[in-house]
Amino acid sequence: MSEPQAAPQSLADLTPALVARLRDGDAEAGKLLCDLYHPPLMRFCFRYLSSQDEAKDVVQEVFLRVLENDALPLNFRAWIYKITRNRCLDLIRARGRRVDDQEMPVASRIDADLTGCLTRLVRREQHAHLKRALAELPENQREVLHLRYAEDLSRTEISEVLDVPEPLVKSRLYEGMVTLRAHESLVDRK
Repeated sequence: MSEPQAAPQSLADLTPALVARLRDGDAEAGKLLCDLYHPPLMRFCFRYLSSQDEAKDVVQEVFLRVLENDALPLNFRAWIYKITRNRCLDLIRARGRRVDDQEMPVASRIDADLTGCLTRLVRREQHAHLKRALAELPENQREVLHLRYAEDLSRTEISEVLDVPEPLVKSRLYEGMVTLRAHESLVDRK
């Protein structure tokens, strides 16, 4: 009879081991850590900064901070998003402006080769309607919705990232979704 196999480790379980291996000079651990966190953090930064170059700089600074930090927090994912957000907000304050109406980075777009011309047209129109509806939401609702649905963070993680109580996160999510569902450009009128 064979021994039961161990359950696969979650990202949260792998991250401390990867960071420890990277600190010990294991380049493969650095690559794995980068593969896990770099693309989502780039997308996250781009949402705030609307600049690929600034997003790259912030993500690089965040990875450096991870390496310099002696101890890792229990919820690494929420922590890394929090420090990334704070760095982005620092840059925004430093430059005194924010650009919300920029396109998402190319990596987040639907691959045009996989869809037909009419489908792409409809998706672009739906995306434009959703973008306008989101722009009308208060920033605190827009940010919570982005963290939940674009970054796939839990309500608990969002609470940690934003330093607000979890019930407030829950209410902002609810209010934002109610507003979006009722938005005239998103309602299917037949």
